[in-house]
Amino acid sequence: MSNEQDEPWTVYKASQFLPAVLNDPNKGKQSNFFTRTWGDSFVEKTVIEKSPYLPEITYAHFDHYLRKYGKRLKRHQRFSQLRPEENGKLDGKPVISSDVSSFQDKLSVIPSIYLQNSFNLNDPKLFSQVFENDSKSENDVQDELSHYLDIVEEQIAKQVSQKSGAFFHAMTSHDTIMEQMGVATKEVRCLRSTVQKVDKCLTLDTLRLLAFARSKRNHISLVDKLKLMATVLQTQPMLQLLLSSSDYVGALELIEGTQEVLAKELAGVTSLRHLPSQLKEMSKLIDKMLNTEFERYAAADLHRPLNSDEGVLEPERLVSLVAGLLRQNDLQFLETYKQEAVTAAQALLKQLMIEQLADAEDELNELTGSGEVAPSMDSAHWLKVLKLGSDALGKLMFRVKAVHDVIKETCDVSSGLKGTLSMASKDTLDHFQSQEDHVQVIIKLKVLITSVCDYCNERLAVLVSTQSDKNAITAHQVADLAKIVEEFTCLCEKICGKQSANLKAAFKIQAGNYVHKFNQQRKNKLSMLLDAERWKSADVPMEIQVLVDKLALGEVVQSLPGSPSEENINTKYVNKPLPALRISSQEYVTIGTVLILIQLVSEYCVCAYDLQLLSPVIGKNLADLLRTFNSKSCQLVLGAGALRTAGLKTITSTNLALASRSLQLVLWMIPHVRNIFQTLTGDTFKAFDTVEQDIGHHIQQLESKVLSIINTLVGEQLAEWEAKPPVPSKQFRNISRQVTKLHEAVSSVLPEEQVSDIYQEIHKSFKTRIREQILKMNIQSDGGPQHGVVTTEIIFYLQTVKMLNVLPEKFVSDKAMDDIWDR
Repeated sequence: MSNEQDEPWTVYKASQFLPAVLNDPNKGKQSNFFTRTWGDSFVEKTVIEKSPYLPEITYAHFDHYLRKYGKRLKRHQRFSQLRPEENGKLDGKPVISSDVSSFQDKLSVIPSIYLQNSFNLNDPKLFSQVFENDSKSENDVQDELSHYLDIVEEQIAKQVSQKSGAFFHAMTSHDTIMEQMGVATKEVRCLRSTVQKVDKCLTLDTLRLLAFARSKRNHISLVDKLKLMATVLQTQPMLQLLLSSSDYVGALELIEGTQEVLAKELAGVTSLRHLPSQLKEMSKLIDKMLNTEFERYAAADLHRPLNSDEGVLEPERLVSLVAGLLRQNDLQFLETYKQEAVTAAQALLKQLMIEQLADAEDELNELTGSGEVAPSMDSAHWLKVLKLGSDALGKLMFRVKAVHDVIKETCDVSSGLKGTLSMASKDTLDHFQSQEDHVQVIIKLKVLITSVCDYCNERLAVLVSTQSDKNAITAHQVADLAKIVEEFTCLCEKICGKQSANLKAAFKIQAGNYVHKFNQQRKNKLSMLLDAERWKSADVPMEIQVLVDKLALGEVVQSLPGSPSEENINTKYVNKPLPALRISSQEYVTIGTVLILIQLVSEYCVCAYDLQLLSPVIGKNLADLLRTFNSKSCQLVLGAGALRTAGLKTITSTNLALASRSLQLVLWMIPHVRNIFQTLTGDTFKAFDTVEQDIGHHIQQLESKVLSIINTLVGEQLAEWEAKPPVPSKQFRNISRQVTKLHEAVSSVLPEEQVSDIYQEIHKSFKTRIREQILKMNIQSDGGPQHGVVTTEIIFYLQTVKMLNVLPEKFVSDKAMDDIWDR
């Protein structure tokens, strides 16, 4: 036995496979700064799941072993702890003491060199160590070696004597063991023969087949790789072919597919290492080609003559370009097309300006980049430019809308929302666009069409704003302008689904200026007519009667009657003027200014029809005009302003009646006019309600003024009356004369109902005054002389009133005056 085998085992003798230590899965990777600085607990550890093929070992598996050998271990520990003097006996039994110690002491005499496993005297080094002492003789060496041999033999004999029982037992069992070993050898030989047969008959050929199948698969894979490489090498010629047929989407998909194959299936192929960079450059080149071609297409499409076919220019080319740009997710082309459309709109307006200035033989004005011109063009040419400009821009917007629809359809097909394309011969496109990208394209398309429409609106708005007050526009031109604006804004709304406020705002400014001037002219005209009005009845021209009849039906005469083109003249009217206006069953005797006012009201209604956008403003202006008429007539009649402006000597009852009847005619017109404006705007005009109230109050004031005049005259006469003969007295004859004169003044102007109402008030006032006078003179109904005088006077008054036929029978009966005697 060697000394190395006798040495106790320590931890330093442990060994482990180095990769297993370095790749401990329970420790994190120590390949960076964090693990080196803060330890492997700083990073996540790899969790190793339990193997399903290994059983789970618990303490119970070692319980039997620990209980069996634990007792022996304890016994051994007790033996090793006994003192030397106690080694002779153990539990009262003699034991061999210090066998091992004596054995070790005797062996220690023998040099360790003789106990080595590799002891060989043929080795010169070993030989020199054995015989290093030359002083010893041969006999001494032999004696020393013999002594060492005796010690070894003695120890062997002692060991054999101690193990003799086991030795003799082994020798006794030798034959049995040899027999068993012979049987085992025979069985092993038979088993190996069987295994060799199985290996030869079943295993070798099968394994060879598996090897052949695997080799076949490898060869097929190699061929496929070679075919794939050959296909990849044909990418560039195929790209040239696709680009020559304008199949940009196919070219881009080929590049992307080839890049994916190179990155996954042909990674590491040296001969193809330059191809990815070449394909990348090719993709950039296609992107540049797409943008350049689309710019050329946009310029060619938008700048071609507007009178040409308004279909999409080269739809197949457009679809190919759009699909390629969408495939690259490059949406800048939409902004490019929008800018090109703006440029085309500028060029159109600029050309129209130049042509109209040349036609007008006016010197060329300084043009701006947007096509505006200095406001020196006359209104006719200016309106013509607007008309031509709106038509041209409308056609341009339709052209942009057609391209917009093709782009949208292509986008729908590329995202899978639509199956086929109707504008191109290419039936299908790959669904290469995501839903998010599709939504983004649709939003940008909406912005494109809306921006173009808004820009066209702005350009026309600028043209509308260039018209100055120097070249005033007429009513017909304003109507034409309103039609142009309305048609263009409706067209824009139809194209982009949104109304643009710029053009309508500019039109409102121009139309507002016209409406303001329109209103001021008519207010001034009305004011001048009222100042010159002498408040006498005027004959009614037939055309005014037609206007009133149309107004009664809720219609508006678009042109004043009397012109050669008028075909709606009512045949029941003769050419001579009428004494009064006929409205239903009533006749209105009125002044000449009111007849002119009817014409003005009709003009306001016509203007509102022509300029419906400003009809609310026109309605307010008309209400203001009627308010002006009411207030001005009040100043002239009730305020006696006509004495100064028209040179009248006094304001008579006839003047008051004509003013009242004129206002009644205006009051009749207001509801019809209100209905017309409500129909146009859909709003209620409270301004008309206020005017209606003011006119009604003014009519009451005029009636009160008439009553005040007659009541004053009656009161003055009754104050001088003394109830003495002769009868009728001078005072009552004067009262009868004033009542008759008033009837002559108002009966031909006011309707019978109003005249009756006036006389009823006069009659009531007369009875009140006569009652007061009777009480003052203390005359009683006693049949005396004074009573008879009063009765005769009253009968004379009643006879006068009866002759006028203005009061109901109950007011003029014999007993109607009996209540004047009531105290």
